[in-house]
Amino acid sequence: MTQDKLTQLKAMTTVVADTGDLDAIKRFQPTDATTNPSLILQAAQQEGRRARMAELARQSTDIDDALDAVAVEVGSEISALVPGYVSTEVSARLSFDTDATLARAHSLIERYERRGVGRERILIKVASTWEGIRAAKQLEREGIRTNLTLLFNFAQAQACADAGVTLVSPFVGRILDWHKARDPEADFAGANDPGVRSVRAIYEHYKGHGYKTVVMGASFRNTGEIEALSGCDRLTISPKLLGELAEDNAELPRALRPQDAESSMPEPLDEGEFRWAMNEDAMATEKLAEGIRKFMDDQRKLEALLGELRK
Repeated sequence: MTQDKLTQLKAMTTVVADTGDLDAIKRFQPTDATTNPSLILQAAQQEGRRARMAELARQSTDIDDALDAVAVEVGSEISALVPGYVSTEVSARLSFDTDATLARAHSLIERYERRGVGRERILIKVASTWEGIRAAKQLEREGIRTNLTLLFNFAQAQACADAGVTLVSPFVGRILDWHKARDPEADFAGANDPGVRSVRAIYEHYKGHGYKTVVMGASFRNTGEIEALSGCDRLTISPKLLGELAEDNAELPRALRPQDAESSMPEPLDEGEFRWAMNEDAMATEKLAEGIRKFMDDQRKLEALLGELRK
């Protein structure tokens, strides 16, 4: 009897839960879990968490302190349920400030360690801006692992690999959204999906040149995108799509396989080359800016909620 697709996927790809919902994590038993401001907001609004969120807010010195306290609270709970990494995001407000990103990352790691969660269990999530990548390079040198998020084009992926980051999260679904808005009649199914093609190119480049950076496809719109990337290092998937995979018993063939690495490595991108490549890619420029704004919108809502709870 054929196993369900989620079980088949777990045999070739590390499955990561894209949620702060503890019940969903218990149900699907992923290896890792990722969070972001939007998911932390959802978790903080759950009725069962309300009293604890109020307690954390009142104990905090200011809203930034409260934000980090809540993020680490949720992340610590998740760390007890998964054997691998928990990703916790630095404020999107700091996406263009290397020094402030470093300070906030250090604060998050210190909070986790005070709760008995070692830094080896945490991935600090940072937006894939030039400044964010510089911060991630320094953090990796300090033994703090990073997850570079809001990644939409090849230059971002190359700069992240050059910096030696632990993991990148290319956003499949948001790339598809951009292309569908401009060409709604096009066939973007399966391997034709521009987000899928982007991840495949990054995966093949990393494996072909021996980069250690892990590729984790993210932001999926349907299970077809996930199936077209089966075999990728990691895939972070929402509870809804995890459920659909768990209920499908059709065969799931492997789509991506590692290849032998070349002996030569590409020249690292400098800042000018990186910024020019981003400037030339309207989709990546627009989706990166939009993603930062969206995370900040939800962070402001969380700030307002915590501000009310502090009173």
